[in-house]
Amino acid sequence: MKRISTLTLLIALTVLLLAACGGKNENKNGGTQEPAVSPTAEAASTAEPAPGQAAWDAIKASGKLRIGTEGTYAPFTFHDDSGKLTGFDVEIAEEITKRLGLKAEFIETQWDSIIAGLDAERFDTIFNQVGITDERKEKYDFSDDYIVSKAVLIVGEENTDIKTFADLKGKKAGQSLTSNLADIARENGAEIISTEGFNQAIDLLASKRIDATVNDGLSFLDLKKQKPDLPLKIVAELPDASKNAALFRKGNEALIQAVNGALAEIKSDGTYLKISEKYFGADVSK
Repeated sequence: MKRISTLTLLIALTVLLLAACGGKNENKNGGTQEPAVSPTAEAASTAEPAPGQAAWDAIKASGKLRIGTEGTYAPFTFHDDSGKLTGFDVEIAEEITKRLGLKAEFIETQWDSIIAGLDAERFDTIFNQVGITDERKEKYDFSDDYIVSKAVLIVGEENTDIKTFADLKGKKAGQSLTSNLADIARENGAEIISTEGFNQAIDLLASKRIDATVNDGLSFLDLKKQKPDLPLKIVAELPDASKNAALFRKGNEALIQAVNGALAEIKSDGTYLKISEKYFGADVSK
């Protein structure tokens, strides 16, 4: 019995020693070393998900990107003669979304409630000629800018009283209340008449119910191309161009990084320039 017990103990010790040796790798000198740990696996075990990764994963799982836009702001976002939603911002958003492997779902909203719609999570982002301002950056995040434009002062063709922005003092200016263009008119002493967007401001100006509107220069040039006989003119232009980009709620860095990657891709492969020249005859990213 003692011999059997001793034999059993020796076998058990041998098994343990073999298992210990098997867990190590021989090096070229005949020694042993611990199994190597993959740097990638090690990084994956300690890496934290990117901010907003869960939200971005949910968007990818849904297969669509919800985009807020006006649909009444030519040539950026409007309906063509067939009723189809189109425009510079619309096509840029569609191209970016396609590169992300998603479908673009546009949700049309008036400008003065469009940012509230983003806050309420009705959509994931806004593509609508949104100017990058310090005030907006305090609460929201932007993509890389994709269009540069200047604010212009538009009046009736027969108007001789308003020649500069300073001449807006005491005059009626038709503006979307929450736009940075309305801020320019306010700062120059204008009485702000609320409008639903560019088209309504132009209608009020053409019918002489307001004295002026501060608006986007590219929009006005497109308007004059479509309606050359419209009795309106530009009398002043701000020297500093405004950069515009897609707007996002804070905490969506993963989505923004993906959008910026797709934006860089369409700029590098010529797709952006093709869309820009279609609507403006030039590269409007500069």
